[in-house]
Amino acid sequence: MAALRPLVKSKIVKKRTKKFIRHQSGQYIKIKQNWQKPRVIDNRVHRRLKGQILMPNIGYGSNNVKEIEVLLMCNKSYCTEIAHSVSLKNHKATVERAFQLAIRVTNPKARLCSEEDE
Repeated sequence: MAALRPLVKSKIVKKRTKKFIRHQSGQYIKIKQNWQKPRVIDNRVHRRLKGQILMPNIGYGSNNVKEIEVLLMCNKSYCTEIAHSVSLKNHKATVERAFQLAIRVTNPKARLCSEEDE
C-alpha cells in the first residue's frame, strides 16, 4: 500500500542555491567548472574584489539554531533540514526550537538513531 503524502511539499530554504564555479572556467574549455580555490596572490577572485566570482566560505553554511527563526512567518510553506555534520547536542536543540516555533523538520530523528546504534 502506498504511503500518504502531503498535498503541499515543503520547501527547504538554502542561503545559496547556485554552485560555486571556478574562475575563468567560462573562457577556456580546458578549465572545468568544478570549484578550485585561486591561490595566486594577484588573482582578482583571491583578493575578493567587487564584482568577481564569490568564493565559498563558512558563512554559507546553514546549521545554526538561530536560523530557524527566519522560517517563523512562513512555517506553513517551508520546512527545515538539519545537516549530517551537526553534533547531537545542536541537533537536539534545533529540533526542540523548531517544535516550539511549529516548524517542520524533515530529519528530526537522524542523529538520535545513529548514536543509539554505536
